[in-house]
Amino acid sequence: MIRLLLVDDHAVVREGYRRLLERRGDLHIVAEAGTAGEALNAFREHGPDVVVLDLALPDMGGVELIGRLRARDANARILAFSMHREPLFAAQALKAGALGYVTKSSEPNVLVQAVYKVASGARMISPDIAPELAMALLDEAPDPLRDLSPREFEVLRLLLDGHSHEAIGQRLSISPKTVQNCHYQIKSKVGAKNDMELARIAARCGLST
Repeated sequence: MIRLLLVDDHAVVREGYRRLLERRGDLHIVAEAGTAGEALNAFREHGPDVVVLDLALPDMGGVELIGRLRARDANARILAFSMHREPLFAAQALKAGALGYVTKSSEPNVLVQAVYKVASGARMISPDIAPELAMALLDEAPDPLRDLSPREFEVLRLLLDGHSHEAIGQRLSISPKTVQNCHYQIKSKVGAKNDMELARIAARCGLST
């Protein structure tokens, strides 16, 4: 039996995933979570074999959550299930520690296959983005966002959404000063002189508001 934790902020969506996955007799949903905080608590309480999580959560980005789950258990097996088809999101999820990345536009059987793959410790990328992701990773052309850490990626994403340092600090449970330092490091890494240039670089790389 493969024990699963489902993390998505829409209860109706979670119910759909539950019905799809539990059609298989050896897949069992032991817990659901609608926020990152709930996910961390459920992970600690139930110790699931696989965590299936959406990257868009109300209290914390999924990339940041992946890192925190892996910090609690280096062997945590995580499958990111996201609306984002841009290779940048998949690459950051994998860098943070996810074993798989499946887009929500994939066929239902792709999600099921991915759960089995990740449960076995193997990597799985949904076919609709696998070629593009491979090309992006092999591309020798400079990508200013490629070297960002998962934490820096989350901070950048929230900055682009218009959040203040204080609001970002609250969402990520870090101090505004840490966010400010991270903001500076991001601009330094990507070569942006100001926030307007930072937004242009991010948009060019596939990350926009």
